[in-house]
Amino acid sequence: MTDTPKEHTPNPVGRRTVLLAGGATAAALAVGAGARAQDTPTTATDPSTAPVAAAAVCTLTRQMTEGPYYLDGQYVRSDISEDKTGIPLKLTLTVVDDDTCVPLKNALVEIWHSDALGEYSGFVGNNGHDEPDNGTFLRGGVLTDSNGVAKITSVYPGWYRGRCVHIHIKVHTDVTLTPDGSFTGGEELHTGQLFFSESITTRVAALAAYKVNTVPRTTLAQDSIYDEGGAASGLLTLTALGSTTSAGYAGTLTLGVEQG
Repeated sequence: MTDTPKEHTPNPVGRRTVLLAGGATAAALAVGAGARAQDTPTTATDPSTAPVAAAAVCTLTRQMTEGPYYLDGQYVRSDISEDKTGIPLKLTLTVVDDDTCVPLKNALVEIWHSDALGEYSGFVGNNGHDEPDNGTFLRGGVLTDSNGVAKITSVYPGWYRGRCVHIHIKVHTDVTLTPDGSFTGGEELHTGQLFFSESITTRVAALAAYKVNTVPRTTLAQDSIYDEGGAASGLLTLTALGSTTSAGYAGTLTLGVEQG
């Protein structure tokens, strides 16, 4: 199923959202929120004393629509993979203030994406495949630590008709955690999408778990949402977790958001 017109037309940008230079550039920046080249966070630093990255190049990036498959009230958890098949994906997403580049702690980074068959929990069947649907798989988020880092374990997404492989993301602040493991309230600072290298996705798509997806795959260059802006448009820096594609990937990105 193709996305509705809602997803093809980005929401108006009510708040300025920027992306701090990602990948190797971000790894080299001397900020508490920066990611090391090995895709691990820097040593814990009090955000109030973290140095401002004066040399950082902050690039304006557009917000992107949440699409038709968002569900409220998902779990706050670091592993959203449940029992889904697919290769491992370990995300390290860093959130910083766009003006100061100081890490934002206790910001909820929430993601959701399709499984290897291109199906979303809560909407299984929209991509033409039949499988159990519990309404929660591959959905959830975590609070950032004192370095502004959110680490989430999932599986490499599949694809659905009309869209390239991607992950949806929201950043919230001042949420209240609920006894059932979810969250409520807060302020939504950012809605966007994360994207994957086409060369890596090509290799992943050849694996058995993904080849069973019978829907034609839209490439990154063909996608109607991705604007070829690289990291500034949500393109992840991917690092292999092992010597084979099936070992999975680590994905990193550093987002800067404007508060209030």
